[in-house]
Amino acid sequence: VVPQCTSVSKRIKARSTSGRAEGPYRSVDHFEGLAREDLPGKDTLDKLFEHAVQRFGHAHCLGTRDILSEENEIQPSGKVFKKLILGEYRWLSYNEMESIVSHFGSGLAALGQQPKSTIAIFCETRAEWMIAAQACFRRNFPLVTFYATLGQEAIAFGLNETGVTHLITSVELLETKLKNVLPQIPKLKHLIFVDQKKVITEGYAAGLSIHSMQAVRELGALPENSTAIVKPQPTDLAVVMYTSGSTGRPKGVMIVHSNLVAGMTGQCERIPELGPDDTYIAYLPLAHVLEMTAEISCVTYGCRIGYSSPQTLSDQSTKIKKGSKGDCSVLKPTLMAAVPEIMDRINKNVMSKVQEMSFIQRTLFTLGYKYKLEQIKKGYDAPLCNALLFQKVKKLLGGRVRMMLSGGAPLSPATQRFMNVCFCCPVGQGYGLTETCGAGTITEVADISTGRVGAPLICCEVILRDWAEGGYTSKDEPNPRGEILIGGPNVTMGYYWNESNNQDFFVDDNGQRWFCTGDVGEIYPDGCLQIVDRKKDLVKLQAGEYVSLGKVESALKNCPLIDNICAYANSDQNYVISFVVPNQKKLTELAKQRGIVAAWEEICTHPEMEREVLKEIKLVAANIKLQRFEIPVKVHLSPEPWTPETGLVTDAFKLKRKELKNHYLHHIERMYGGK
Repeated sequence: VVPQCTSVSKRIKARSTSGRAEGPYRSVDHFEGLAREDLPGKDTLDKLFEHAVQRFGHAHCLGTRDILSEENEIQPSGKVFKKLILGEYRWLSYNEMESIVSHFGSGLAALGQQPKSTIAIFCETRAEWMIAAQACFRRNFPLVTFYATLGQEAIAFGLNETGVTHLITSVELLETKLKNVLPQIPKLKHLIFVDQKKVITEGYAAGLSIHSMQAVRELGALPENSTAIVKPQPTDLAVVMYTSGSTGRPKGVMIVHSNLVAGMTGQCERIPELGPDDTYIAYLPLAHVLEMTAEISCVTYGCRIGYSSPQTLSDQSTKIKKGSKGDCSVLKPTLMAAVPEIMDRINKNVMSKVQEMSFIQRTLFTLGYKYKLEQIKKGYDAPLCNALLFQKVKKLLGGRVRMMLSGGAPLSPATQRFMNVCFCCPVGQGYGLTETCGAGTITEVADISTGRVGAPLICCEVILRDWAEGGYTSKDEPNPRGEILIGGPNVTMGYYWNESNNQDFFVDDNGQRWFCTGDVGEIYPDGCLQIVDRKKDLVKLQAGEYVSLGKVESALKNCPLIDNICAYANSDQNYVISFVVPNQKKLTELAKQRGIVAAWEEICTHPEMEREVLKEIKLVAANIKLQRFEIPVKVHLSPEPWTPETGLVTDAFKLKRKELKNHYLHHIERMYGGK
């Protein structure tokens, strides 16, 4: 008997509509035309919400945990960590949410917010974000979004560029990020904070009014403020989403209602039976297109959303007091989105726990892991191993996760296999950009291959355009390769007020919009895509060899001593150098073996440790068969991890090369011999 899983994973999932190797490639499940909407006639976001309220009225929609108490815990290093004790999830039903959305929207209108005029939200991922967004979608107020980790200058730039008069935020962000830049945003008239906290209103400009969300809702509930609603059209602007981008100034991507409806139609087709039996845990930034479309989809199909944060996600998370429960344990989600960085972290944590087991336990775990891995590759499962070995690991995320969604960066094959084995769930790896509404490709649940991002979604198609300079063409063997172009109703309307940046968008002879991604892909015979390179990551060395920095980094990330790596090359030099965030546990152990007992910072600056990491890099590089000129010759070890807060990586943990270069400038000079 051929297991169903294997037969499905081998089926052809997309074909070229032209018969040519470069495409366009389209899903065989929607080959005659691209999908625009899933629910007939529901072609704007407000119609999707209205439809969901009618279908699921009394069911749970959005859930938040109460903070029971906060404590300061002093660490051995002297640092003070805030620890939380949280209660159960408290739920808003669809009907309750509808009432709040209605009153909040009326309140914003009463404060002078006009249809088709932009309004901004700068806030952490929480229920109030989704409530505010739905209120704006309903009344045709285009919503301008910013990551909570975007720098102050970038936020001021975006607020001025879009000319907003109303801004929704939280007390914490108001006091830590916004207060200093408000004088630079002259058009801003109203600030609305979403928390129940008190705000000290002194020290703000005279023309600026500050309101709580509750007060705006009460204002909207007054009979005299129930004004007629101007509903949006499918072609109206829904969101201007600022992406931090890996270079320069932030760009505001203009997304209309029909873009989002099409993108979500494509995404949801790859999530089997999304519905009222599901629970989604929300903790990624809502200003990221992956999270925003995932949550709007959940609301649309009756899947309840429990709000969380990276600091409270699991029992081991940094803000959870020892002995109390993290959000996953309480919520027990069935669906979860994660950036690879987070899954890599889970993988490393579990594997370091395995190393601490007794010899017998460790041997059993390794045997079970290998056995189940073989079974998965054949398309089977291993119920006994699940029950005896992986039950405990599965409980880390609550024990009920049936599917993980991964996007934002490439997921390593080792981590994908780890999630398949230990959490007994498929990982839907996706590829998309803000400019394509987060939609592009997603792997099918039954596709057990690794390293690929799946076939085009039913809402879009993919062309591979030859990139001769990088050496990628549609004639490449064994599979065609080239720059990935995505076309379809999910392709957005370009960048806000920025004609010069819009050369990456074009409209074809049939009136269809396309976006040139700058990523290089390879298409397999079954129609699935693999990302192999990025045009911007290509550097030409002094001797003329081309080095793809992204390729070097993803190869060397498999090195156990490395948590994160940025490869760097200067065109007037003939070798590659690197900055590495080492794995603290592994490097400290290695230092001990070499007789180096010191503080973490000193271990990282020790020349012998640099040599050890380079030795490890060479080993891994040889196994992965990197070219000699691609292997970093020198390394700088960074004691500080790169997080979005440091400004060195984006919210999806993609490297910001320009910022990293500036940050490590003197180390670059040192590694290149002080030239």
